[in-house]
Amino acid sequence: MKTTLAALILGFASLPAWAVDVTVSDAWARATMPGQKVSGAYMRIVASEDARLVSASSPVVPRVEVHEMKMDGGVMRMREVKALDLPKGRTVALEPGGYHIMLMNLAKPIAAGDRVPLSLVIESGGARQTVEVQADARAPGGAAPAQHHHH
Repeated sequence: MKTTLAALILGFASLPAWAVDVTVSDAWARATMPGQKVSGAYMRIVASEDARLVSASSPVVPRVEVHEMKMDGGVMRMREVKALDLPKGRTVALEPGGYHIMLMNLAKPIAAGDRVPLSLVIESGGARQTVEVQADARAPGGAAPAQHHHH
């Protein structure tokens, strides 16, 4: 009996942790002008459990950071955040003038219509998972139909 119980416990311990269900919609990136070295990416994220966006990366840009813009003493300031809370079942909007993903040190411009691949690292319950997203590049002020990605 002890051997069976130990095997059962070890069997459960080796199972992968259940991943939180994350839905990303309306992912887009701002198209850039020649010589422009930074851009932003925006989207809506919903997690099925309390989670956090802890980092992002992209194969097309060497440096990606999660940022927040907010008023500070009458001045709009932007700063990197180490994590962005994703409360269970609530839509968290990454949008111009608020939380967003900074694409830095661009090697070449992002043209309207390009697709920018992003890998979002989501943490929940001590486990991390990566959510792959394709952000459609839009010209400044441009609109595009919403893209839905379920993971």
